[in-house]
Amino acid sequence: MSRKVALITGASAGLGEQFAQCFARDGHDVILVARGAARLEALAAKLEKEHGGKAHVLPADLGQPDAPEKLFEAVRAKGLTVDFLVNNAGFGSAGPFLEQDLAREAEMVQVNCTALLKLTHLFARPMRERGAGRILNIASTAGFQPGPYMATYYATKAFVMSLSEALAFELKGTGVTVTCHCPGATQTEFAQRAGNDKSRLFQRSGVAKAPDVAAHAYAAMMRGRVLSVHGALNSLGAFMVRFSPRFAVRSVAANLNQQA
Repeated sequence: MSRKVALITGASAGLGEQFAQCFARDGHDVILVARGAARLEALAAKLEKEHGGKAHVLPADLGQPDAPEKLFEAVRAKGLTVDFLVNNAGFGSAGPFLEQDLAREAEMVQVNCTALLKLTHLFARPMRERGAGRILNIASTAGFQPGPYMATYYATKAFVMSLSEALAFELKGTGVTVTCHCPGATQTEFAQRAGNDKSRLFQRSGVAKAPDVAAHAYAAMMRGRVLSVHGALNSLGAFMVRFSPRFAVRSVAANLNQQA
């Protein structure tokens, strides 16, 4: 029986690396996508040694506008069929919006939103034709409200949530599922790279561990859930946002995003 194939973006570290472990452990082949070829090659060798199967390495910079199309063609050139698509790649920035580098903010939208949109469109079409496939889009609890001092990042995750839920509805009955997973603060390289590792959000207790978050998201995707939030407190917070005054929601987010 042929092994199914999972394509994972942002696979070189953090949640992406954990997703690769989940798929390989369950007997699936993986396509590892990120900018750093060396880290991907090391992960591929580790997965093949520990779990067998095949780990394909396709380095790509999703900050480049044509990267999704090139990645899709590279997968086709290898003769691979993607059964699972995990749109995990993304990054953030911290601080007042007007103090951020404009090119970097625009690149964030490119990676977090446009690349995700393109990859979903490119790979979901053949999934629909086959009548089978699963898509996992990694959003964030940030997507439930505006986030002063991380304004662009919060906005991109709101986009991911909205697109994912709409597409999940459109694909009902086709055999293709779309899951949007929303982690809260998680112990990965994200916070340090974004510059908010010293924020109140990441300095408080209860920051989740990457393996736990990935396992939760993986299970939600396999069950075909449309929207899944990791952690009881995060779920409560996402629920309470609906009933809280918007000025209060903005104030709480701003407080959490400032330096502790």
